[in-house]
Amino acid sequence: MAAGGSAEALDAMDAELAEKQDAAAVGEEEEDAGQAPDPPTYPNMDLAQKAFLLQCDEPPEELEAVRAELMEEIRKDSMAPFYEVLCARHEWPVDSAVLEAMKSANEAELTKLKAAVADAEQNHGETEVLDALFAIAQFQAKIGAKEEAYEAFQVILDKPKVSTGRKIDASMQKLRVALFHMDTEVARKLIEATKKRVEDGGDWDRRNRLKVYEALFLMTERDFRAAAKLLLDGIATFTCTELCSYDTFILYAVVTNLLFLERPELKKKIVEGPEVLGVIPNLEPLPMMVTGLYDCEYGGFFAALVQLNTVLARDRYLARHARYLIREFRILAYSQFLEAYKSVMISTMSRAFGVGDEFLDKELSRFIATSRLNAKIDRVGGMVETNRSDQKNAQYLTVIKKGDLLLNRIQKLARVIDV
Repeated sequence: MAAGGSAEALDAMDAELAEKQDAAAVGEEEEDAGQAPDPPTYPNMDLAQKAFLLQCDEPPEELEAVRAELMEEIRKDSMAPFYEVLCARHEWPVDSAVLEAMKSANEAELTKLKAAVADAEQNHGETEVLDALFAIAQFQAKIGAKEEAYEAFQVILDKPKVSTGRKIDASMQKLRVALFHMDTEVARKLIEATKKRVEDGGDWDRRNRLKVYEALFLMTERDFRAAAKLLLDGIATFTCTELCSYDTFILYAVVTNLLFLERPELKKKIVEGPEVLGVIPNLEPLPMMVTGLYDCEYGGFFAALVQLNTVLARDRYLARHARYLIREFRILAYSQFLEAYKSVMISTMSRAFGVGDEFLDKELSRFIATSRLNAKIDRVGGMVETNRSDQKNAQYLTVIKKGDLLLNRIQKLARVIDV
């Protein structure tokens, strides 16, 4: 009886515990359901990416699907200025009825927003006026009116008695408009101005988000070394979802940092980095690239580069640099391979990389001729011989060269003083 009673008690406890767990789960679901989703941010950077895909070499049916998605978003948000830009860029016939309907909707909304500003100035305080001005600027950004959005955000930036934090917000939103339209000149000026404001009084979140903005701008300028550092710093603190998704951010971070990280840092930050490991399995061909480079599996690495070229060609920030990046990855792999040898047969090297002897011979010849690889080719013996640079010799020559320059300047200065 005692044993039976104990079993019944345990069953009762299990049942009670299960009920409590179910109740807790329901409570969590209700709490999640009660939380309001994050408000949308404008301009919508996903639309800029879709618009870029229309310029890519894609199958006609895929381009038509992208165009249909774009037009659905344009009609939904009455993006008349953006529609006109796309029609001019791709020589689409303009649907006058659709365009006029969107323009009318824009004018009505803008009239309402301006009335809200006037009401706030007459009946409310500075905070309400500032919110109303932000609403106008964000509306112009939303419909794709670049110049009007610039002007609206500048009104906020020029306004006195605005906190540093709100000015940083206005500056970053204006910067997002510049990145949406790939206006690099305006973006460059805005980054410098925003960095100064952040130094004067930006909080932790704004500092980290600005790093992501700057990194994406630097990628468009082909300054991948500086971009790689900023992206690596932001992996653990990324909150900038208004600019790109976390998966896309990890893609940028891995692609840029593979070129520059030394092996110990590569292992720590990328190969074994917990944040990267949680995302990279979904980002083909990055897993093969990372393991191929780190584990010296060069055939897999080169195969991954073929897939990576397609990925880069479809990305609005990296497409113009796709050939450059693929070339730099090839040079990196060749350099890493040759470091282990004083001399190696071309046939051996070509098998390791999964390419033909003739292709490899041309590749190596080109990179050696431009001083990108420290090696020479013995065509008679069919071998590649490495020329390891003597670091101490190089440093000595650098010191001598700089010393000569310094002496020349001192002599010039002495002559000026004597006169």
